[in-house]
Amino acid sequence: MRILVVDHDEARRERVVEGLRAFDDLRLLLVENTLGVMEHVAKFAPDMVIVACDAPARDAIDDLRRVTETNPRPIVMFVDRDEPEQAEAALRAGVAAYVVDGLEPGRIRSVLDLASAQFRVSESLRRDLAQAKADLAARKIVEKAKGILMKRRGLDEPAAYALLRRAAMDQGKTLAVVAGELTAAAALLGGGE
Repeated sequence: MRILVVDHDEARRERVVEGLRAFDDLRLLLVENTLGVMEHVAKFAPDMVIVACDAPARDAIDDLRRVTETNPRPIVMFVDRDEPEQAEAALRAGVAAYVVDGLEPGRIRSVLDLASAQFRVSESLRRDLAQAKADLAARKIVEKAKGILMKRRGLDEPAAYALLRRAAMDQGKTLAVVAGELTAAAALLGGGE
């Protein structure tokens, strides 16, 4: 397992490392702050990121948000001070586990296991949401293309759909792609719905 540990405090960082000794085949990269964390994640390709700090700074949370957006992976934060606004910001940034005043070496493995499970659930929900949005966008564009065909060709809805579907099969494209091309052409020529 590859873990990136971010902490400027050497004593606290050592407590994290002590808790990680329970893992077999462990590779660690220790850094002092989140500055450059994107590059560390890209080069080291950790399975997980652990951030330990007194309290999360806004810049650190922004850095973690960028990691989540570009290269998602479980992120765990161990913080010494409770700051509810920052906790919420960290969770919105993609932190899978946010632990206040609970950095005990013996608990680290269970926290990481929980964070991994939470990350998998969150990623599944995120993928499902993205797919649902894509499906909705495709349906909207197909509906718009059907409307154009109905208006221009005087077709009823089933006939317009059948024409789109046949064109998609003939061209080896998806229905949404053909519908998008039709609506773009109609807009270019004027008279798109």
